[in-house]
Amino acid sequence: MDVYLVGGAVRDRLIGRPVNERDWVVVAGTPAELESQGYRQVGKNFPVFLHPETGEEYALARTEKKTGPGYHGFDVYAGADVTLEEDLQRRDLTINAIAEDSDGQLIDPWGGQQDLNDRVLRHVSDAFTEDPLRVLRVARFAASLHEFQFRIAPETLTLMRDICRSGELDALVPERVWQETAKALRTKNPDVYFRTLRECGALAVIFPEVERLFGVPQPEEWHPEVDTGEHIMLVLQQAARLSDSLAVRFAGLVHDLGKGATDPRYWPTHRGHEDTGVALIEQLCNRLAVPNDCRDLGVHASRFHTHVHRAGELRPATMLKVIEQTDAFRRPERFEEFLLVCEADARGRTGLENRDYPQADAFRAAFAAAAGVDNRALQAEGHTGAEFGEALRKARVAAIAALGLQKKSD
Repeated sequence: MDVYLVGGAVRDRLIGRPVNERDWVVVAGTPAELESQGYRQVGKNFPVFLHPETGEEYALARTEKKTGPGYHGFDVYAGADVTLEEDLQRRDLTINAIAEDSDGQLIDPWGGQQDLNDRVLRHVSDAFTEDPLRVLRVARFAASLHEFQFRIAPETLTLMRDICRSGELDALVPERVWQETAKALRTKNPDVYFRTLRECGALAVIFPEVERLFGVPQPEEWHPEVDTGEHIMLVLQQAARLSDSLAVRFAGLVHDLGKGATDPRYWPTHRGHEDTGVALIEQLCNRLAVPNDCRDLGVHASRFHTHVHRAGELRPATMLKVIEQTDAFRRPERFEEFLLVCEADARGRTGLENRDYPQADAFRAAFAAAAGVDNRALQAEGHTGAEFGEALRKARVAAIAALGLQKKSD
């Protein structure tokens, strides 16, 4: 039984990136042999085992034969006669098909080191087209390795387009789509993921609500980039600068979906897009099993981002309404994320990336003032029930009004 380090750990070390997790492949081993050493088998589709001490994954070398559509449409063979080269050949990209033995020697039968040096994302073999998930994986690698100037090989991009045209993307499991998307959103350049999906034709299939934004104009006075799709890509860049939160980045992606539903007769204005976008966000989230925290922040951002942009014009009562409807008193951390999405939106415009955004600070001050109202003093005055609620609301409005925010944020 021979054990090799494979995949991302080898790739990342070779390009000088921190190694966060290690995966191993076992050649000439059997399930019984691994189990006798304390390894615990996981997964149903092929034999993967967890190391009894480190918890790292050890997979038996395997080959795969396409038998049906989608990610699960494979017949997997993991016999002891499968060679390391055969296992590496089934992998997606050459840079992920490099192995390292116990002596630190590299086994690279498919040219992965050369592609690392050349900064190229290239498929290992034509079997690449058998797994539609690889379209998303390559797009995700394009995003995560963008800082190292990696590019997709033209022939690989051609195969990605072939997969999209084949209809195989329709067979993808929603959870796997979201898993790849979440990983891409967490990279330093999440916009590259969506641009890549669009370039190969996958965006229209997987994220049609986002695809529809491209080519939709906005008023140049407020959006020098004009195109709504381009605006969203800029917002993603800014969201990645401002926060590591997955929810913030997702909300930045979807906050303007309503503009894709505007009747072209009314372009470039998009009156009511804030509320129109809510149903589209919920539709997308239901389809892809997006987590509730991401969905909820996206809905809040869609409904109320223009309110925050107009902080200097809003009445104190309206500011309180936004604070209440975003559930800020119970979820102050999410309210802060909501304000970061609004800031990313304001800065996600050509030439305005570094401008100040005092509106967020105005809402932070308003929230602090409202949250600081002394409930016990109101109770001591004898207010109870509905009367107490109304007295509390009036006190909070008064506290916000006392800040004079309209003067400060104009």
